[in-house]
Amino acid sequence: QVTATLFLLLSVLGLAAGGKLLVVPVDGSHWLSMREVLVGLRQKGHEIVVVAPEVSLHIKPTKDFVMKMYPLPFTQEQLEQMIGTISNTAFEEGPFLLRVFKTYQQAKNNSAMFVSMCSHLLYNKELIRYLEESKFDAVFTDPMLPCGQIVAEHLSLPSVYFLRGIPCGLDFEATQCPHPPSYVPRTLTALADRMNFLQRVKNMMFAIQNNFLCNFFFQPYSELASEFLQRDVTVSDLLRQASVWLVRLDFTLDYPRPLMPNIVVIGGVNCGHKKLTQ
Repeated sequence: QVTATLFLLLSVLGLAAGGKLLVVPVDGSHWLSMREVLVGLRQKGHEIVVVAPEVSLHIKPTKDFVMKMYPLPFTQEQLEQMIGTISNTAFEEGPFLLRVFKTYQQAKNNSAMFVSMCSHLLYNKELIRYLEESKFDAVFTDPMLPCGQIVAEHLSLPSVYFLRGIPCGLDFEATQCPHPPSYVPRTLTALADRMNFLQRVKNMMFAIQNNFLCNFFFQPYSELASEFLQRDVTVSDLLRQASVWLVRLDFTLDYPRPLMPNIVVIGGVNCGHKKLTQ
């Protein structure tokens, strides 16, 4: 019912003159999945404006959308090195405490770069003035990095999220979905939703680690948002403002869990579709 209502609303926008959508994406596979949806919206007559940094992995100028690029103080090589290190650390095996230490160090190194990217968007006066004058209908963003929601708050626009999930579980906190560590497996634990006692202890340890890393990684965004919006705000406060969460989950692959009314499960929308050889 929620899915049908969402598509009905998008269709009604198309009957008028097409909606004007501001897109603030996250690079990498996040963008590859989101791009598929944006192509479909453009074909239905909606105007798509994508705001992205000049230095990126996959977000490149295209005739499909209006692209608004902004400069960054680091190079393509530095970005690629950082993304590669994130991927290696996330799936690296080893003792639990050693993985925690490496993850902490990696989050410390990468957080500054991601926050810098967001800051260069928010304090680009010419670009922000263009966004203020463009009269968008909504912001479409991936809350893995909350920069898009800061822009939505500044422009007083409704926001639609498109995501697979936030590794440290901040999406559960923002949506107020039940997420007890005794029953819900944490990301990268390789546990199912049925656990014995020792597995529950392991899951609890990951939950404690995730909460620590979540606060550590997102605290700079809280400070940046508070400074830019000129009011005290946390990342959880920002994420709670979303009108709709489009979550790329599929219960044939993920465990069943409670969902709030504004969460729409759209499993199967992942990256670009390509023909594979046998």
